[in-house]
Amino acid sequence: MPTTVGTESNAPDLVKNLLVLEHDAIAAYQTTIERLDNPTYREQIESFRQDHEAHVQQLGRIADRMGIEKPTEGDMKQYLTTGKVALADIAGDDAILKAMKTNEDDTVAAYQQALDNSVTDAELRPVVEKGLADERRHRAWMENGHG
Repeated sequence: MPTTVGTESNAPDLVKNLLVLEHDAIAAYQTTIERLDNPTYREQIESFRQDHEAHVQQLGRIADRMGIEKPTEGDMKQYLTTGKVALADIAGDDAILKAMKTNEDDTVAAYQQALDNSVTDAELRPVVEKGLADERRHRAWMENGHG
């Protein structure tokens, strides 16, 4: 099911939903790090998790300026994103990374939709552009043989 994050009709809802999405991603990355056997993969995934932490910080600053309450955790989707990784653990590292790639597909779509959204103003645009570039880089690493 395609994500609707990024299609919000106002900037505060967009920022809130991107924050929830980022918290979901951080949880999925943490689950992935705990399950990967390959230390090189773990190190790369940790660097991606740190990108998501940076996105939370940047979006959080915008939320503060907007005077909106910042979500501090993901939503029910977190159970789906972490659950896919946990189930893939049975099949090994490559299956885990394939499960994470499907999560990245959603995050890339959300940031692309946010970039195309007319409520994305001049303050939010560079944060969304950076998020999209990071998500595309994460997904490419997972698609292209992890390296």
